[in-house]
Amino acid sequence: MSGGIDPVTLEVIRNALTAIAEEMSLVVMRAARSPLLREAGDLSSALTDSDGALIAQGRDIPMHLGVMSFTVGEFLKRVPKERLCPGDVWFLNLPEIGGNHLPDVKAIRPVFADGAIRAFAVSLAHWADIGGAVPGSYVADATDAWQEGLRIAPVRLFTADGPDRERLDLILANVRGAEEREGDILAQMAATRAAEAALQSLFGAHGVAMVEAAIAAIHNRAEAQMRDALRSLPDGVYRGEDRLDDDGAGGPPLPIRVTVTLDGDRASFDFSESGDAARGPVNTTPFIAAASVFYVVKALVGPEIQPSGGCYRPLEIRTRPGSVLAPPPDKPLVGGNHETSQRVADAVFRALEAALPEAVSAGGPTTSGLLLFGGRREDGIWTTLYETHGGGEGARVDRDGAPVIRVHMSNVMNTPAEVIEAEYPIRVERQALRRGSGGAGRFRGGDGLLREYCVRVDDMSLTSMFERRIVPPYGIQGGGDGAPFRVTIVRADGSTADLPGKANIRLGRGDRVIVESCGGGGYGLPDAAD
Repeated sequence: MSGGIDPVTLEVIRNALTAIAEEMSLVVMRAARSPLLREAGDLSSALTDSDGALIAQGRDIPMHLGVMSFTVGEFLKRVPKERLCPGDVWFLNLPEIGGNHLPDVKAIRPVFADGAIRAFAVSLAHWADIGGAVPGSYVADATDAWQEGLRIAPVRLFTADGPDRERLDLILANVRGAEEREGDILAQMAATRAAEAALQSLFGAHGVAMVEAAIAAIHNRAEAQMRDALRSLPDGVYRGEDRLDDDGAGGPPLPIRVTVTLDGDRASFDFSESGDAARGPVNTTPFIAAASVFYVVKALVGPEIQPSGGCYRPLEIRTRPGSVLAPPPDKPLVGGNHETSQRVADAVFRALEAALPEAVSAGGPTTSGLLLFGGRREDGIWTTLYETHGGGEGARVDRDGAPVIRVHMSNVMNTPAEVIEAEYPIRVERQALRRGSGGAGRFRGGDGLLREYCVRVDDMSLTSMFERRIVPPYGIQGGGDGAPFRVTIVRADGSTADLPGKANIRLGRGDRVIVESCGGGGYGLPDAAD
């Protein structure tokens, strides 16, 4: 028995909770209007207990899922439980409320049973536009948070009576592609409604008291499993560092430094020596720093542990106020969500290489490789293509890295060329491997991607937000670095230019964009015959 519940019932309820979270993600993908959600799957789903501690998650995006460990708890500090009613769905995107960046909008539904809140269903979806200075809401030269788009403090958009049309219209009036955004909002609402129905069925089958006992047991068992896993690691103090290409405004590389202290069944991660808050949009939140740490620890020592609030109890994460990982609330941070988060993860991996040399991979495509195309089709419809690009995986102790993959904090799919050409005024001219881009070593890094786009309208905006252009994926144990990320603009007149990692430019008909994503780092010294 575990906390008064037999193991079989505990497993039945645990798996049911996970299935509910996964169903939420499927609902969004099937119901959403934007290709970013229904094709690329830039979304995540989670369930929490009545106090906001994570109890289950979908097989989604680690940076989202780690952040959602905090979202409901921070939300309840602003909106107490007494204000919540059955049928409510609240939306928010403020980074300081358990968030990451403005395009990732969270929908929160309280789930009631026997007259009290028993759980929360949370649907996170990346909106293809959240307002701001440029289409797609990635402002490469932003100097404050308000340039990046609409900041949504917790607002109730749905009640038991249906949508609050006035509040919904206020949001839609401040974003591009309002019709598509409304469809995505409705998809998020539907996902939380599906979760509520499934949870009510679970409560009916087992009883509220039994489900709550199972949730408590899940937390406690995950904590015990994580403590056991930490005890297997060698005690000590380990230091790691990775660097952003720049501060988002053309400055020198910006360091992310961590000191990891392993002490019995506890671990602490101190990022106080990381660089100061950046001028450009590569800052991030302490919630993202914690999400990155959770991901690394779980990946290395606890892959089978149920993701829950309990498994994070033995971990302590410290950030320094005023740093790039805990900036003032007025700082821009749209790129920090998927770029700086990966620098945090790589810094922790590099620190733990000394403790677990055979468990850590060489550096891989730890960047979103984001290109964001925005403009109107010839029929006048507004379109925003948000496309990320994978690269070569880092090699491991026993094998080469895989080609064209995403690792660590990102888990989205690419948009198929056929969908791009059907939905957007863009033609995909080429898609191939970037041969030879992986780093040398006893085992080689994987190859990156080569993809070429051609613009088919007279005016289109292009935003870039990617890393590993200056600081390449690193080799370990003597392995070589992978080739850095590169994007080339070829104008219709034949002139060429190298695209910076953070930029907003205009494109015209016939202009081409050639993406060469980074290769993975190598592992070990190369053999003489390599």
